[in-house]
Amino acid sequence: MSRAEIQEANRTRILGAAREEFLARGYRDAKVDDIAARADLTRGAVYSNFSGKRALYLEVLAAQAEKSTPRDPSAQTLWEAVGAFAHAWVARLEEPGLSTYLAPEVVDDLALPYTRLRQLSALLLGLAMERLEPVSSPDGAPPARRVRQAQAILTTLHGTTALARVTPGLVEPFDVISACEQLTRLELNDWWSSPHNPVPAHPVDEPWPETTARDLVSGEPVQVDGVVAVVGTHRLMAVEEALRQGHRVTLVVVTSQPAELHPLTRLVLAETVVGLRQSFRGELPLSVIRDDTLAERVGITAVSDATEVALRVRGGRIVARAEGAGACHAVAGSRAGVSRTPPIG
Repeated sequence: MSRAEIQEANRTRILGAAREEFLARGYRDAKVDDIAARADLTRGAVYSNFSGKRALYLEVLAAQAEKSTPRDPSAQTLWEAVGAFAHAWVARLEEPGLSTYLAPEVVDDLALPYTRLRQLSALLLGLAMERLEPVSSPDGAPPARRVRQAQAILTTLHGTTALARVTPGLVEPFDVISACEQLTRLELNDWWSSPHNPVPAHPVDEPWPETTARDLVSGEPVQVDGVVAVVGTHRLMAVEEALRQGHRVTLVVVTSQPAELHPLTRLVLAETVVGLRQSFRGELPLSVIRDDTLAERVGITAVSDATEVALRVRGGRIVARAEGAGACHAVAGSRAGVSRTPPIG
């Protein structure tokens, strides 16, 4: 075996051992030394693959959350689709394995990126809901949307997940599904507000470096053409600035803490997108990828959780670029031609 193959085999053994240890002892009482012993490896071997217990825990949960059974959506109405989405969610609570509920001790100092990832999940669900039953906006009014409605649905489902862990048997699944269906009729006067004083976009002519990353939303290889947002985990919702102008957006998630925040990204998004694939038809205008080399290859020399860089890609070339607050809005509104879809909302 090559060195890379040995490392991958060790990583797989460590993840398997970690899953068994977390199942047996829970997050709080599990120890890296015991995980290493269960994997028949040294403590150093564990730390050469993972930064610590929390990174291991998030990797195990992400891998579990990403598993799903393919199912063709059959819903014709928003009520039916949200009901199917909620059904897929509560059905996973009955499956054996670790709960995806993250106790405060796990997320602790990751609270802000965790919140932004939850908001991104609500945006994805809201986009799917708007695609099935668009919300009309009066002439001259800002675009109406369903993101807060989606957030209310996800809040109900996350609360169900938490209760299912601490009070097994209390939650009646069909009541939860019915509650989520009823929330499709909730009127929240939700609308999109454009950012004030965005940074300017600049025309450029640069090659676009291809990526082999898969879309975390669809599970398919990503095809990049439109707006590319290279955004840190504290600024994820900036992508809506381009979406509401009718552009297809590829979100490249970057962070200064990849060992923990990359698996957290996979976990939080998987909780939502697995259900979306099973309940809503059609393709969303937002793709999400992780590519640790892409930022550098498009000229971003350093990334952090506050990074906000937007590019417009057309025909394999980068034709516009902006960096800073409002970059996605600026690039989406620049004159460089790019494929567009009708504005959302």
